[in-house]
Amino acid sequence: MRLRPALCLSALLTAALIAPHAPASADGPAPSDPAYTIRDTRNIADAYGRITGTGGQLQNPAYLTALSTEVPATSLAQLLTQVASPTRPALTAGQFFPGWNVGNPLRADWKGTRGRMRSVAFTNRYGALLRGHVYAPLKGAEDPYTGKPLRGPFPGVVLTEGSIQGSEGMYEWLAQDLAERGYVVLTYDVQGQGTSETLPHEGPVNALPFCNPFAEPNEDEMLGCPGVPSQQLGNFVVGTKDALGFFTSTPKRHHRGVGTGESDAFNPYWRLFDRSRDRRTATPGRTKRIAIIGHSLGAAAVSKVQGTDKRVAAVVALDKLAGAASTGPIEGTGNKPVVPALAVQSEYGFTVSPWYLSGGSSLVPEPSPDGPDPMRERASGFESWRAAGVDSLLVVPRASTHLEYTDIPLVLPASRYGQDLTSIYVQRWLDRYLKHRGGSKRLLAKRFRYLEPTGGGQWSPVRLRRDPLLSFYYCSAYSLGKRSDLDITGVGC
Repeated sequence: MRLRPALCLSALLTAALIAPHAPASADGPAPSDPAYTIRDTRNIADAYGRITGTGGQLQNPAYLTALSTEVPATSLAQLLTQVASPTRPALTAGQFFPGWNVGNPLRADWKGTRGRMRSVAFTNRYGALLRGHVYAPLKGAEDPYTGKPLRGPFPGVVLTEGSIQGSEGMYEWLAQDLAERGYVVLTYDVQGQGTSETLPHEGPVNALPFCNPFAEPNEDEMLGCPGVPSQQLGNFVVGTKDALGFFTSTPKRHHRGVGTGESDAFNPYWRLFDRSRDRRTATPGRTKRIAIIGHSLGAAAVSKVQGTDKRVAAVVALDKLAGAASTGPIEGTGNKPVVPALAVQSEYGFTVSPWYLSGGSSLVPEPSPDGPDPMRERASGFESWRAAGVDSLLVVPRASTHLEYTDIPLVLPASRYGQDLTSIYVQRWLDRYLKHRGGSKRLLAKRFRYLEPTGGGQWSPVRLRRDPLLSFYYCSAYSLGKRSDLDITGVGC
């Protein structure tokens, strides 16, 4: 798989760059119209906006300066951590490739100025040492958007990364955004990714030295060597469940598997998490104030876990929400919609392809001579939630890729504002279903303000309008109690 920035396109791109953005409407040009291809070419260029767009990585001198500092600092810190635990090797891309885990270097001074962050380590049920971070508001902090004091205890969030060597550092943007608005957030690396141990650590019974790769799949549907390879749904399901266990641990109720001397016995921010019964929860029987968020295979995992784990009150799936009949390379099947679900889904996969290859799914494109199917993203999980009568919201950012949700320097495609838009919707979704604030009105707003780090400790406001930032190919939709709109911007569903 080869990825490269779209820095040099054909003459068609020149025409596209001077053409106005087409409205998100079913009344736009038809595939047979040259204007359709011009619009599509502009959309392809915009799918690299995080790198090349106004205020993007290449357009902000402070970004490259910060990156040159943070890459060696992050790499050295990881190396020293690994040296301190020689029997728990992390044989991963995140461990060996400089910059893989650095996230957005403009956020490096967030800790201590806008929020709190602590590194943690805990073992999963197979003994593998998982590493991560816990984020929380500063003591006495005020909401950076409203100026109101943040008073704890706070709702909790557990964030599960994506597969194909995703790492928790790529998601610190969302963890930080949530923490400074009044949430306690755990990010972590699943077994075999980022800085977490690659092999299970079950002791002398098994081979190699800690597992038997020829054993039958276990009760978690993992192969004979649990968590190896990392790219299997069971690994992310187990990671999510065990991360929830660590997040809810206390000095009196330790997380299981403690005793290695390398793992934490309990969540260091346990006092900040709101453990009171939530009597206004949208889901009967779910009384905890915890949401789970996942990306890619992590999205498939949280789609499954929300149906069975009674600690979970809300779910956010970042490309893609997997419903009762979802199929595909990362989606899984048979998930039961139980808690309110926000689905943020992308137009493109790991690479960016033209409109006539938009069939199938964003991750496995197929020919589509009649143009994109507006229903493609709705069918991925939203329809299951709607049919079950469980509140759900589907957002498809325009020009978005599968990599919108991973903060990676310089090389992988993502739109300029998809991450901003995603953070806004996640904040408002959790405010609605964990804090019971804002209601549907804030979820359905058409104008937003978002604070972006711009360098030198500065965070600058960005003004966003919803409709131009939503896909003109695929419908965004909502079903919130008695209110619903199955085609928010009128793309033709």
